[in-house]
Amino acid sequence: MNTAHGVTWLDQTPASTRRVSNLFSRYWGAFQERRKRQRLRATLCDLDDRELQDIGIARGEIDYVASNRAIDSRRIRSIPPISGTDG
Repeated sequence: MNTAHGVTWLDQTPASTRRVSNLFSRYWGAFQERRKRQRLRATLCDLDDRELQDIGIARGEIDYVASNRAIDSRRIRSIPPISGTDG
């Protein structure tokens, strides 16, 4: 039995390494974006109805706002993305 053919997967090309790196980067970006949406949803859910009214969001719109952070529900302007560096 020849074992040389069983190790050909070790001969990865730079292109295949880039694809794996790209896949991981996209996965990590999507994971981070999901965590931001979850934090935003939790923060909005913690507000009382008066505070939500002050920022122009009804309690029933929280899921929509958290899922579409860059879209203003009134279609007037874009809401700037929430960065992780803001306190």
